[in-house]
Amino acid sequence: MTTETPSNTTGNDGPALFATMSTMRAMRRLKPEPVPDETLEQLIQAAVWGPSGGNMQCYEYVVVTDREMMARLAPLWKRCVDAYLATTGKYAPKGMDDAAYGRMVAAIEYQRDHFADTPALIIPCYRFPEPRLDEEGLQASAEALGPAGTEHMMNIQTRFQALAEGSCVYPGVQNLLLAARALGLAANITIWHLMLEQEWKAALGIPEDMHTFAAVPVGWPLGNFGPIKRRPAADVIHRDRW
Repeated sequence: MTTETPSNTTGNDGPALFATMSTMRAMRRLKPEPVPDETLEQLIQAAVWGPSGGNMQCYEYVVVTDREMMARLAPLWKRCVDAYLATTGKYAPKGMDDAAYGRMVAAIEYQRDHFADTPALIIPCYRFPEPRLDEEGLQASAEALGPAGTEHMMNIQTRFQALAEGSCVYPGVQNLLLAARALGLAANITIWHLMLEQEWKAALGIPEDMHTFAAVPVGWPLGNFGPIKRRPAADVIHRDRW
């Protein structure tokens, strides 16, 4: 009797998905060659397959490939990147040496300076439905949480709403990034556009009540995929309690 290796595994290396994840670096240097529409649709299909909080599936994806539109967006991208590099991005993260951070900044600057040549840009959007609440349900919720829990919930409504929306859209974005890597495409997730979100939405015709959650440049890589550097799992696990 013979045993066949499942199609989603790679021998002793474990599931093929693990190899994909372990080499999925943020790739910012892109070739200007276009990405076929059917390939971009594959990315969006992968995103749609992602789990969505409450299974509400109220996401939409703006896919930009038009050269004139990308040229219009390039100045916005530059302003956002410059603002980031002047503040949060001014210093290397803890644990990252200056040389490595310098290389990362150089890649960010390259992407900034060549943004008009980006083959595709994907903007994940989400419009959270109005909650359906009634007095009886609110009373039952308050009883379940207790006075302290109810007060806390009132104090964190803004954060709770943001996390609720994020839980609906970001699993799909991660699927999109994994699909891009599996197809040999370079991509990276950014949220810098939020600094000028209204201008981005105006340029792209995104409705006022639709929130945007990322700007994901996509294209064929100029560099090579390679192993990522992350903290070992053992360093971040707290078993049973902190």
